[in-house]
Amino acid sequence: MVKVFKGTSSYSSDVLCNVKDGKVYKKLSGYSSDVICNIKGNKIYKGLSGYSSDVICNIQNGKVYKGNSSYSSDVILHISNGKIYKGNSSYSSDVIANIDGSRIKSGTSSYSSDTKFNIDGPLTTEEFIAVWFAINYIF
Repeated sequence: MVKVFKGTSSYSSDVLCNVKDGKVYKKLSGYSSDVICNIKGNKIYKGLSGYSSDVICNIQNGKVYKGNSSYSSDVILHISNGKIYKGNSSYSSDVIANIDGSRIKSGTSSYSSDTKFNIDGPLTTEEFIAVWFAINYIF
């Protein structure tokens, strides 16, 4: 189980979600009723669904597309060189967050106080994006 903590915390009371077996769960839960989303291949689905109508997004070459789309106009964000950018942009003004080791910080900040969340273990790109969606769109 890989835990995702609020800010720079490592307290169990500050766990936002956890990732286990391709599923993102609420807080420290492992119950199927607490699955926020699940990962199958390069797609992230709502809850435990595997239906194409429940695809939140799909990931191709570091780019995150809406639903099942692969159109460049449907790129929500992309990851490049440790930074998360809006859409297809590569401008520093469009950096949403940066990945600093296990810490995800707001914008281009390098300050510890700007840590949005931190992760206590390795995640695949797909798992990371699932966590990103859970934290930014669910919580």
